[in-house]
Amino acid sequence: MLRMELKFILESILFSAQKPLNTGELRDLLAAAAEHGDAARPFKKSREPDITAALEELQKDHQAAQRSYRLACVAGAWQFVSQPEFAPWIIALVGLKSRPPRLSQPALETLAIIAYRQPVTRAEIEQVRGVAVDGVMQTLLERGLVEQVGRAEVIGHPMTFGTTGMFLEYFGLRGLEDLPAADELRRVPVTKPEGLLTADPGLATAPPEQLTLADVEAPAPEPSAPSAPSAPSAPSDSSAPSDPSDPSDPSDSSDPSDSSYP
Repeated sequence: MLRMELKFILESILFSAQKPLNTGELRDLLAAAAEHGDAARPFKKSREPDITAALEELQKDHQAAQRSYRLACVAGAWQFVSQPEFAPWIIALVGLKSRPPRLSQPALETLAIIAYRQPVTRAEIEQVRGVAVDGVMQTLLERGLVEQVGRAEVIGHPMTFGTTGMFLEYFGLRGLEDLPAADELRRVPVTKPEGLLTADPGLATAPPEQLTLADVEAPAPEPSAPSAPSAPSAPSDSSAPSDPSDPSDPSDSSDPSDSSYP
């Protein structure tokens, strides 16, 4: 019985809201309403799982009633929206809102890669697509469909990208789990960079722990011209024969002071 009452309370709030509301905002509203009437106090401590269950039940009620509007959850926020079949009358009432131009085919392909493989680096996107994506990524960033979400745990720590709440609103999705199955796209192999990629290939480097023996071995120096062999040093043994032609040899008997000199 409590959930049925909660369902109708939430319905009245969403009908009067000027923007979509998520379950956290609805919970805060229920808590604040307790200060404005005794009837609201039983719902002051409503939990988000109970609110979600009541909203899903309310959504089924509107689907079964086949009304001109429905309860939709887009990007985690709940709102009432008119059925698309009634668009001509709604446009006549409020006018046609200008919308950004449609995404190009390359932009849609890049956006799909990010949506299914996020967080993903720019280099990984280019590996899957096979072409550069600089211009396409700039467009998606300007449109608010993707954003930087962190840095990859690889050499150089390149930035990673993911989708935004605007992406979910653009495609009318409640969450990423509502994306169509794309197992084939998820299975496309992507090679992680082995080194720090720079603008100049000559500046590429890698941490010491990733260097192999072949990487650290210096190339063998080119052979230089052979040098003349050095003369052997005189033996220090006193018993070695002396050179008679060496004037510095103390054993030379040709000293003029020798009494036996003629």
